[in-house]
Amino acid sequence: MTSPTPPQAPSPALGWLLAVPALFGTLISLVLPTVQTIWLSLQRGGVLRESTYVGFANYGKLLGDGEFWRAAWFTLSLVAMPLLVAVVVAPLLAVALDRAGTWPRRAGRIALSLAIVTFSPVGVAAAWMRGLAPDAPGLAGLAEGLRDPATAPGTLRLIVAAGTFGVVCALAVMAFLPALRAGSVPQGPSVPQVPSPQGPSVTPGFSGASRGGAAPAMLAVGVLVAIATVAVGLQTFSFGLVLTRGGPERSTETLAGLQYDSAFRMAEFGPGASVATLTGVILGVLGIVATVVVAASRLSVTLTPRTVPEPGAAAPTPPAEVTAGRGAGGVGMAVGIVALVVFLAVALVCAWPWIDGVLASPASEAGSPRSQVNTWVPAIGGAVVSVGVAYLAALGIGGLRPLGRGSEWLLLVFAPWLFVGTGPLGVANWQNMRNMGLIDTFLALFPPLLVSVPALLVLTLLCKGLAERTDKDFFGGVFLPSLPMAGILAGAVALMNAQDLLWPLLVAQKPALFTAPVAQMAQLGSFSAAKPDVGAATPLLVVAVALIAVVAAQLLYLDRLAITTNRSRARAGAA
Repeated sequence: MTSPTPPQAPSPALGWLLAVPALFGTLISLVLPTVQTIWLSLQRGGVLRESTYVGFANYGKLLGDGEFWRAAWFTLSLVAMPLLVAVVVAPLLAVALDRAGTWPRRAGRIALSLAIVTFSPVGVAAAWMRGLAPDAPGLAGLAEGLRDPATAPGTLRLIVAAGTFGVVCALAVMAFLPALRAGSVPQGPSVPQVPSPQGPSVTPGFSGASRGGAAPAMLAVGVLVAIATVAVGLQTFSFGLVLTRGGPERSTETLAGLQYDSAFRMAEFGPGASVATLTGVILGVLGIVATVVVAASRLSVTLTPRTVPEPGAAAPTPPAEVTAGRGAGGVGMAVGIVALVVFLAVALVCAWPWIDGVLASPASEAGSPRSQVNTWVPAIGGAVVSVGVAYLAALGIGGLRPLGRGSEWLLLVFAPWLFVGTGPLGVANWQNMRNMGLIDTFLALFPPLLVSVPALLVLTLLCKGLAERTDKDFFGGVFLPSLPMAGILAGAVALMNAQDLLWPLLVAQKPALFTAPVAQMAQLGSFSAAKPDVGAATPLLVVAVALIAVVAAQLLYLDRLAITTNRSRARAGAA
């Protein structure tokens, strides 16, 4: 009898080929605009007058008069409380849910999903703007402090913390939960359930003493969550523009607001590009550090196997490490339920100004079908392109491993733009759109980024983890199991694109091209609007469809994910 021929892995050369679209997209939409931004920062002039080369004069003025430092300090101060939520509250809630049992953990995932799909920065800020009215309802009355330069900075910090509490905690918990499953991952290729003479069916490769294996993964994820929270916070734009516009007396000016004012309100590209360059340098360093953490810890993501009973047999009991509520019993369940209830209570209080605003807001042009088309068609189209390109590269780098064990170090090529959004490259991309004659066209509403570097990172780690533990061919062992994650990330990027205010605000001045966030912003500046349409960017139909999709993804796929470190060292013979 001959042994079956093992599946042949595709050539590593295919891995390089699959990475080409991402490399090309990075060159076109990230590298060249970065170089262009740096060049613009060495000039003066812009839209209204001819540009002239001035060297580093813009940087000297920016750093010398304290504008940049004041804006940078205030921007960082806005991150403080969300960072505390992300690295303290979120891991505690994740541990509680992980120990509580299957249904509390899944109930938690559903509740957290609601916080994600309903988050709209402009909508939340518009709801708090109602607090400036004489008859301000409840907690929204806190916004009254935005009128005074002495109290405005502290008030805006509290509003940002309250407005982002739910989404920051939800996203961080989603990252920590898979890390807690690190001790549950089989130390070898995925295999079916086999009967055990001592009791229920078990999965070979699982060890009941591997609970401590979650600690390195939790630490690595905690570092990444902290870095990501700071990086995203440095690009805060919507809250500041809607609530204070940098005032009063520039007491609440953020880095993104300073860039926007310099480049577009004052029509001086040089100073605006200088702010963008300095911000981009900080973000680039954070991206490189995060990527080094990923590569050095040999982080990987994989799917834990489902428990499948033999035909005609009762469903077997999974090993303790696979089931929820591991090792804590009724006490663990009680703690998890209490933690979830406390989170829901705090989230409800923090979100109440937005909830009250949605219930009290009349329908308006901001929520019209036209604005929804302007919002969602470019958002979804941009997400499909950027995540699709990233997915191809992830299959090549993570699945086919062109450099062997060290293939994830290839992510360093993309690392400087890991956390860069549309803001730091906004001046250069706007100039490119104007040169192509696309300003005030529907095509300009599509996000200018051709590759999603965060999606590339996540998908690469997933393809890597799947490739290390599968005994199937590349198509069945890597491509098919990772395809749902590509769809999930495309949906996440689409949500972020749809809620972005800066890019559509820059490229569309015609009301017929306004997206929902831009229409909300315009409504807030209109004297004829009695109340802002708080729910325009989160219409009920969109929320319902997104919630159904996210809950299905949570329960059927994301709940099976596991994040591990040093996977290649843990199993003998790993490639």
